[in-house]
This record gives sequence, C-alpha cells and structure tokens, in this order.
Amino acid sequence: MRIVFVAAPLQGHVLPLIPLAAACRDAGHDVIVASGGFPPDLRGLRTADIGASFSLPRSAIRVALRHPGIARAELRGTAGHAMVGELFGRANLALVGPLLALAERERPDLIVYEPLGEAGAIVAGRLSIPSVLQENTLWSATDLFRAVTTSTALAKQEIPGPELTIAVTPPSLRDSPTGKVVMMRPVPFSGGGPVPDWLLTSGDRPRILVSRSTLKGPNDGDPGPAIVRVAAQVDAEFVLVRPVSTRHLPPNVRAVDRVPLDRVLPTAAGFVHHSGAGSVLGGLAAGVPQLTTPGAGDRRYNADLLARRGAGLAVEAKAISAADLTRLLTDEALRVAAQQVAAEIAAMPAPTAVVPVLEEVAGS
Repeated sequence: MRIVFVAAPLQGHVLPLIPLAAACRDAGHDVIVASGGFPPDLRGLRTADIGASFSLPRSAIRVALRHPGIARAELRGTAGHAMVGELFGRANLALVGPLLALAERERPDLIVYEPLGEAGAIVAGRLSIPSVLQENTLWSATDLFRAVTTSTALAKQEIPGPELTIAVTPPSLRDSPTGKVVMMRPVPFSGGGPVPDWLLTSGDRPRILVSRSTLKGPNDGDPGPAIVRVAAQVDAEFVLVRPVSTRHLPPNVRAVDRVPLDRVLPTAAGFVHHSGAGSVLGGLAAGVPQLTTPGAGDRRYNADLLARRGAGLAVEAKAISAADLTRLLTDEALRVAAQQVAAEIAAMPAPTAVVPVLEEVAGS
C-alpha cells in the first residue's frame, strides 16, 4: 500500500515519525514523508516538501496580536494547549493545498499525521482516506488534536477524527489512553550525521551531552552558555552538540556538529537539553539521567513531568550550576528512575509490530 506521513515542517515534528515510516517502507510499502525543512538523513525515505507557504513565526505574530494574554503565558510555558491550538490551527491552513495536491496525485491508501499536522486529517477527510494519528510529544495526541481542530482557524472545517491513535509515552508518565489506541515504543531518531570515533566510547571522565532546540525563538532554553560558564568546576567531559558558539570553551568542553543522539547517548552519564519532547524520550530510552530547562510551549510541562518521575532535574537555563551538574552525575535515584523508564520503553511494541495494525486500518 501507499502511505503518506504528514508533519508540520519543523524537524522536531517530522523526526519522531521516521522510525515508523521506515518500518513501513522496509515491510514493502510505498512511503512518502510530507513535511518540510528536512534534516540531512531520513533513512532514504521519499519526501515531499509541502511547507513552502508555512511560516510559524508569521502565525505566531498573528495569534499573539489576537490573544496577547495567551501569548505571554505561552512564553512562560503555562498556556497549556491554548496557544499551540491557535498557532498550529492557523499554520496548518498553509499545508492543506499542497498536501491535497500530493494526495490527489499519489492516491495513498493511508495518511498518518502527527498531533500538530491536522492538514493530514483534513485531506484524509476530503478524499475519504483512512487516517491514523501518531503521538510525538508527551502531551496527549488526542488533547492536541482537539485543541487544533477547535481553534479559531479550523473550527468551521470538516475534520474527521482518526481511525486509530498511536501512543508513545511510557506508561509511568501518563494516564491510560482512551479510545482506539495502540502503544508503540518511542524510537530515538535525530536526523543522522557523522559520529567521531571518540564519541562512540566512554572517556576517562563521565560524559555529559548538551543539546539545544532545532527551533530558534524566545525563551528557547539553550543550556550551552551556562554549561560553558560552570563546566571547569565539574569533574566531567562536556560535549556540546550544535552549539551557537565555540569560543572560549574550557578544557573539559568539546563541540561537535549534528550527531545521531541515539548512537552517542549510550556513552553518556548525563544529558542536558531544552526539554523538547524528542530529547526527553530519547534520553529516557537510553536510561540516562537528564537536566532539562523549562520554557515556552510544552517544555515546562515536559521538564516538570520528568522531574516528578524522578528521572531528571528541571533547572532554568541561566541558573544551571556546577552543583546541579554534579548531582546529575552522582544522584543514584536519578539513574535508577531513568533506567526504570528505559525498561518500560524497551517493553513497548516496536514500530515493526505496528505496521500490521496500519495495514488493517488501510484495508478496513
């Protein structure tokens, strides 16, 4: 069968769909990833750029002017689903036309879309194509679908619900999902890139990986500057992934370009990042304690959720201290909790196990 996977044209949205898309391709199906802003490596999958007219900043400005109170709360990470619903409701309008043209040309048997890619649901409804909603954040996919489809921009659209929802959040981090849901293991994938040999083995000192968001914006929570400021006070090797600057690095800090985090996290004793859902799930899958920086959007929710589970620390980016980083390395309770969640994830069905379920949905 032919399957179109749909994501908002942002790397943090498309990357979580790739493991399942690749599993479908490897099972013999014709797969197309419809999105934009693609990273260098998508495991050889066929892609279609539908994002030429998509502008998240433009949509954000318009929504902020209409809803200034919600916009201010969003920057603090306290707006819940209100801002994200309005923002992606408007932004998805730019994706409907290009995706509809693609679907009319390719005639897919199934459309799989992420919770902020409701253009997939709209096109599926217009062409009577079965659809599946794949969760890619720690927020419930169903809650996000509801927030976007009831937004000001989309409230009058005919948008059918999915035939099936794929949930990826580990059981101890969520309530039991309701409705027609299948669980799937979140498989870390960060877009590839070459890995230096030294980064594939453990060093003489504990290693802490430090990453930042692929999306620039206010309050983006980049921990890099704070790490550079205090790293010399910590007995560890720090590796900055895609840092904004490589100037004036202490002797125990190294910098690398984009690398596949799923390959290098197993050599790390700690993981510091901006609280993006993909990073949180990737760190949990590797069983690595995390220090995350709360911030805009879902990042405060993600950081607080991880801290409540006991698998990480939530610290404001500018406030990261040497003591915080030392605790990240030495607090055994953090490591035990992280490894417990890693065991949960390993026990969840792999993407290959979900492919037959998609086949059933497409054939029904």
